[in-house]
Amino acid sequence: MTAPLPSLQAIAPEIVCLADHERRAAEVLDANAWAYFSGGAGDERCLQANRSAWDALPLWPRVLRPLAQGHTRIRLLGQEYAHPLLVAPMAFQRLAHADGELASAYAAAALGAGFTLSTQASLPLELPAQAVLGTAGRGPLWFQLYLQHDRGFTRELVQRVERAGYEALVLTVDAPVSGVRDRERRAGFRLPAGISAVNLQGLAPAPAAAPGEAALCAGMLRHAPTWEDLAWLQAQTRLPVLLKGILHPLDALQAARLQAAGILVSNHGGRTLDSAPATAFALPRIVQALQDSPGNAAALPVIVDGGIRRGTDVLKAMALGASAVMVGRPIVWGLAHAGAAGVAHVLRLLRDELEIAMALTGCATLADAPAALLDD
Repeated sequence: MTAPLPSLQAIAPEIVCLADHERRAAEVLDANAWAYFSGGAGDERCLQANRSAWDALPLWPRVLRPLAQGHTRIRLLGQEYAHPLLVAPMAFQRLAHADGELASAYAAAALGAGFTLSTQASLPLELPAQAVLGTAGRGPLWFQLYLQHDRGFTRELVQRVERAGYEALVLTVDAPVSGVRDRERRAGFRLPAGISAVNLQGLAPAPAAAPGEAALCAGMLRHAPTWEDLAWLQAQTRLPVLLKGILHPLDALQAARLQAAGILVSNHGGRTLDSAPATAFALPRIVQALQDSPGNAAALPVIVDGGIRRGTDVLKAMALGASAVMVGRPIVWGLAHAGAAGVAHVLRLLRDELEIAMALTGCATLADAPAALLDD
């Protein structure tokens, strides 16, 4: 099945940037959904830092450089793609629009962007895969995985993912528990009837803590994943496994030693540990650590998310050593008010802005984007 190109005629002419999509989404989403999609952990310092860190990096223009035959192509996990934009995994997208993850997958495929489906998607994982796998020029199709307390269930879920045609697993490693999300608590967040993590149906509840034991430490954290669980997962699947949620260089080096297929520098969009470092701050430190490490660590793909709002941010990320970038909340903003067309418009804006930024900094290709473009 080939994904149809979403018509951008549904987008109002006054929407010209991602901030405009955010304002329109705030108008159409109810308080419950808005708190879920827009909020962060605690005082939301990490959420704010993600954005301000990209803003703090200036781009130094270069002039009179040859730009003919320029392009935005990248190579990722052995494949060539048209540009470095990937849609980040986000749960419960039917909170934003009735078409949910299916609309986002259609739009990503039509725009040549990668798409990653969340474990907590509100549609069966087979539907987006069936919709886009036959699309010419699409980006990578990945599945984000939370390891469950029941290994048998996790194994069966991974087998479903493989049968559906997903091309990699993105293992989230930075959320053994949810962050303290004040905005959601103030809104009394709850999932509406008819929306749930449908791909986790049939999973039995985790065993509760014994009487007298701490509910968190002796309950939920008893099942928190470890590096040994990564090795177990790699043994269960033929798919490459990338790790999402790496911020410390030592964790990046350990991932390389354990032959992870890639690293996603991420702080969960500021939704887990408040005061965690901004991803733009962590990215160059991780890249440098991998480059300084013996062996093939320097070749490990490094993807970054968190606060990407402009094509200039994408170029900055690539100049800092990223292999690609993931975009999260802006996808939901476009989805909320315009469905697949809104998601497509968000991606198109970012790619157009990236190409303009490349031209104005003298970069014919992304390989021409060195760290010297930035004032560190």
